Amino acid sequence: DGDGIADKDDACPDEAGPASLQGCPDRDGDGIADKDDACPDVPGVVANKGCPEVTQEIREQLNAFAKTILFDTGKSTIKKESDNTLNDITDILKKFPNAKFTVEGHTDSTGSDKLNKRLSEARALAVKQYLVDHGIDEFRLSAIGYGEARPIASHNPRAGRPENRRVEINLTKQ
Repeated sequence: DGDGIADKDDACPDEAGPASLQGCPDRDGDGIADKDDACPDVPGVVANKGCPEVTQEIREQLNAFAKTILFDTGKSTIKKESDNTLNDITDILKKFPNAKFTVEGHTDSTGSDKLNKRLSEARALAVKQYLVDHGIDEFRLSAIGYGEARPIASHNPRAGRPENRRVEINLTKQ
C-alpha cells in the first residue's frame, strides 16, 4: 500500500496509514484506526468506540431547546415558530451518528389522564417525525408519552402547569 510499513507488520496492508496506527488509515483524524472506529467519518473518543460522546452539557442543551417546542393548544401540531429550535436539535443529533435518543412528551393535569397520555404520545411522535424528516435515522429515535405522570413543577397553582407541558429528548445509548 506504499505507507512504508512492511506487509508482515502492517495491520492494514491494502490501505495506507501511519505507523502509529500499525499502518491503518484514520479518515476522521481522531487517532483511532478506521478498522476499530465505529464512526470513522466523525472524530470521537476511544471510550465510545471512536464515536463522539454526548456530554451532560449536550444533553442539557438538547432539553433546553426541546422544552421550547410549541404546539397548537390540545393538539400535536407543531407551531411554525418552533422550526428553528427543531433545526438546532437536528443539527446536534447529526453530530452523534451512533447515539440513540427517546423523545418524551409530557402534559399538565388539565384534562383526563387518558387524553393527556394520548396527547403527550402524539406530540412526542410529531417531534420524532420532524427529526426523521430532517435527516435523523428513525432507528436512532423512540417516542413515548407520559401524560401528566412526570411533572417538573406543581400542577397547582396554575403557574406550574406551563413547565409541565414539555418535550424532552433523552439519551438512551451512546
